[in-house]
Amino acid sequence: MNFAMLSRRGRKRRGLAAVEFAICLPVLALLVFGSIEATAFIFLKQSLHVAAYEGVRSGSRITGSQAEATARIRAILDSRDVRGATVNFITGDVASVQRGGPVIIEVAAPTNVNSPLAGQWIANRTLTSRVFMLKE
Repeated sequence: MNFAMLSRRGRKRRGLAAVEFAICLPVLALLVFGSIEATAFIFLKQSLHVAAYEGVRSGSRITGSQAEATARIRAILDSRDVRGATVNFITGDVASVQRGGPVIIEVAAPTNVNSPLAGQWIANRTLTSRVFMLKE
């Protein structure tokens, strides 16, 4: 084989590699950014659950109050940088719940403002976590 023939074959292979890269790059980018978004939504759901659990735990104590539970929930959500969250006390004021009665708290947050990459392009959903505990 002479040098000219090897050079032509090398150029063809480089061209083929460029075409393969151009075809695979969008797929790889979609997989990477999709994984980042999915992980962010899992983190958001877990953050809502932890906040709701800690809120119902502090609100279900004998001396627990709705203000104390809300403050605990807000502190956790703020530490995890969750924006736009709402807190709903399903059973009403936790101070009026009798001992042994249910205390149910629901914490919800939208996905579009808590998305690190594509919040404005992905349809907004509201993730919700509801926790139930009996009052001490």
